[in-house]
Amino acid sequence: MKRRALSRGMALPIVLLLAAIMLVTASAWLQTSLVAARTTVAARERVQAFHAADSALIRCSRMLSTALPATGPADQEPARWRLKASFEGASALAVAPYASWPYAVRAPQCLIETWPRSGQPVTSYLVTARGFGATSQTEAWLQLQIDSANGKLTQQWRRVAAKPF
Repeated sequence: MKRRALSRGMALPIVLLLAAIMLVTASAWLQTSLVAARTTVAARERVQAFHAADSALIRCSRMLSTALPATGPADQEPARWRLKASFEGASALAVAPYASWPYAVRAPQCLIETWPRSGQPVTSYLVTARGFGATSQTEAWLQLQIDSANGKLTQQWRRVAAKPF
């Protein structure tokens, strides 16, 4: 009898402890799944912005006749693509090769600049494309350098790591 009297009332604290452990575990799983969902949505938006910029880059690379004349010294990379005024506002020089882009907040844009080379019979262009995702904060920037020498085209593309403005 004495043993039974000592264990009386122990079931409730054990059940409450197990319920608390299950609640904490469920809360952690919920937080993990919310973070995973946010990460998935952000990755999808980045990929969408990248595809918009890539498509604009391809289309604009075919429109080299609309290139802006060089403004800087020879052998220096064009800098208009770093200016906000080149892409936004009434005096924007960038073109939108597509009227709209599916699931994007804005249509992709591109800017074509002539890249002067001194002492070389090379015509160079810098094509900068900007694509958007579902929100205005989601942007992707891509660039394509096109060199034309003796009828031969050379293309090198690069991803702009950070928004220039």
